[in-house]
Amino acid sequence: MASQERISVHNLADLKNTSDDAIPNYLNSLKFKQDHTLVDTRLALGYGAFAIAAACFLWDYKLGFEDTKWYTAAAVALYTIINGALTLWISFVEKGTVYQGTASDGTKISVSTSTKKNEPTYYVVVEITPKGGASQKIEFARSFTEWFDVQGHFIALPFQTMLATTVSPIGKADPKRAVGLPSTSAPSSDFLNVDAETLDALAAAESTGTDSGAAGKKSKRRKA
Repeated sequence: MASQERISVHNLADLKNTSDDAIPNYLNSLKFKQDHTLVDTRLALGYGAFAIAAACFLWDYKLGFEDTKWYTAAAVALYTIINGALTLWISFVEKGTVYQGTASDGTKISVSTSTKKNEPTYYVVVEITPKGGASQKIEFARSFTEWFDVQGHFIALPFQTMLATTVSPIGKADPKRAVGLPSTSAPSSDFLNVDAETLDALAAAESTGTDSGAAGKKSKRRKA
């Protein structure tokens, strides 16, 4: 089913963000238990920096700069440290991670995504750590045209099929998606690139052909 929301197919950030948002929604619907540690840490650092900036404004407004300049200097230094920690956290710890979670059998997965400038390709890295086993990494890339139509609607089925057929813990949790290959179960990129009017015309033609075939059979029976 296509999403009712539309995005600009020429905006790479929108394509990536919409795809990233679909991953937690899909995996959580499969009973994966999401780990929010990375997100919570980033939010704590971000809100901490904001709280320091707000405190600086408040005590400067209430007491004046001269009475609070040393406090302000300390706060600016602390704000710089926290903001630097946030930047390092996003760049070297999160590293594009959009999902961390655990399957019902205890297998942990971590999904990271990225894009390259002026290239409509979705790069995905999945780290799988079975319970009590060694971790393995899967890397793959797909064109956004596989799950976005020309009008900017997100198509969930091919996106979910891609993940289920490529990542074994997801396929195990959703065997219906894992069994069907994209060529048979999911709309192809050519199909997604057809506009709505053409699809309606094809559906009408198919319906007319079916009705004509049925009428022909009835007339033959009458002649017999």
